[in-house]
Amino acid sequence: MRLVADPVRRYLWRRADPATAEDVLAETLIVLWRRHDHMPDGAESVAWAIGVARLQLANANRAQRRRDRLVARITVLDPPGASVAERGGPVDEEVRATLADLRTADAEVLRLWAWDELAPREIAIVLGTTVNAATVRLHRARRRFENAWRKSHPGSGHIETREGNEP
Repeated sequence: MRLVADPVRRYLWRRADPATAEDVLAETLIVLWRRHDHMPDGAESVAWAIGVARLQLANANRAQRRRDRLVARITVLDPPGASVAERGGPVDEEVRATLADLRTADAEVLRLWAWDELAPREIAIVLGTTVNAATVRLHRARRRFENAWRKSHPGSGHIETREGNEP
């Protein structure tokens, strides 16, 4: 294996970006390990390993093209957030900024609820949790959003008062 790793690495580095080359090298070495009984001896082993790497690189390139096509389809069906805002969608930049200041988990729960219009039962399915846990997370996230909004927008919204107490 050591004898073929460097030539295969050089082969891949000349044909792919560094990250892809290293990923394909790892996949190639796995195949070589699994098929070590079929590997020829001597100088032919390098050529055989490069042939395996060539096939693995072709697989990686096909997978990348499939991912690119999928991203293109998703972008058409569900444009990124900036495109939604440009079309006059319901998302305000101030809301985005406030969401960005929240914990990632809180922001995600709020997006699922407000933007994707999912009920707590559906949020629980997405998050892989119970309905009760999703409801509690949503409640806490809404409270945290409200507090963050009030900090960044003093004087907006209403202030709760209790009878006999001044705000």
